[in-house]
Amino acid sequence: MSRYRTTGCFLLLAAIWGTAFMATDVGLADLPPVPFAAVRFDIASVLLFAALAVTGALERPQTRDDYVYVLAGGSLMIGVHHVFLFTGQQYVTGAVAAVLLGLVPVVTPALTKLASSDDTFTANTGVGVVLGFAGVVVIADPDPANLLSSTIGIALVFAAALAFAIPAVVTHDTSPSMSFLATQAWLMAIGAAVLHLTVLVLPGQSFADASWTPSALAALLYLAVVAGIGGFLLYFRLLDQLGPIEMSFIEYVIPLFAALAGWLVLGQQVTLATVGGFGCILLGFIAAKWTALRAELRRVVEPKTSPPAD
Repeated sequence: MSRYRTTGCFLLLAAIWGTAFMATDVGLADLPPVPFAAVRFDIASVLLFAALAVTGALERPQTRDDYVYVLAGGSLMIGVHHVFLFTGQQYVTGAVAAVLLGLVPVVTPALTKLASSDDTFTANTGVGVVLGFAGVVVIADPDPANLLSSTIGIALVFAAALAFAIPAVVTHDTSPSMSFLATQAWLMAIGAAVLHLTVLVLPGQSFADASWTPSALAALLYLAVVAGIGGFLLYFRLLDQLGPIEMSFIEYVIPLFAALAGWLVLGQQVTLATVGGFGCILLGFIAAKWTALRAELRRVVEPKTSPPAD
C-alpha cells in the first residue's frame, strides 16, 4: 500500500469512527442506550458469522489464549465499554465523548506498566497520566449550573475508556489461534450477550421503550455495518502497515470528525473547555509515549544509509 493510499485510509477510518459518535447521538434520541448497543452488535456478529459460514472459515475458540482473548475483549471492550459509552452520551455530546476516549492511548501503557513485570512505571508515564486526568477535569468544566449532568457523563465515558484499555492489558501476552474475522465475530457475539444481560438487570433499559424510527434504524445500521465491521477491518489492515505507535494517533483525529459531524448534522457546538481538554490529553499521550515517539520520528526522518559497496 502506497504512503498516500495509507494516509487516505487512515483519514477514512477516522471519519468513519468520528461520525459514529454523531450516529450514536441520533440513535439515542429514540432508543435506550444499552438495547441500542446490544442490537448493534447482534447485527454485526450475525453478519460476520454468516460471512465465515459462506466462505467455509467458521471457527470456534480452541486454546486457552482464544478463550482469554474473546472473553476479556468481548465482555469488556465490546460489552462494558459500550454500556458506559452509550449511556454517557446521554449527558455529553459525541464530540466530548470522542475527546475523552483519547485517554485510551494514555491509560493503556500506564496499566500495562503497572501489570507487567517486564515494564516499569516511568516518570514520563506518570506525567502522561496526570496530564490526561487534567484534560478530563478541563472538559468537565465544573460550573455549578452543569456540574451534575457533566460529571455523570464524564465519569461514564471515562469508565468506557478504562473498559476499552483493560483488555489490552489482560490479553497482552495472548496469541489467538483463530483468524482475525473469526476472533472479531466471537468478540462481538460475547459483547452482545453481555449487553443483553445488562438490559435484563439495569433499570430503565427495556426494548419496550425503544422507538424504531427511520433515523434510529439508519443510525443502527451505520454503527453495525460501516463503523463496526468495516471500521475494524480497515483498522487492522492499517495496523499491519503502520504499527501500533502511528496507529494510536487515530484517537486524536477521530474527535475532529466527531465535532465536525455533530456541528453539521446536529448543530452541536464545541466549547473552549473541550478544545483545552483535548490539548491536555494529547500532551499526556506525547509524554507517556515520548521514548517510542522519538524513536519512530528518527526512523521516519533520518535518511536510510546505503549498504557499502562490495
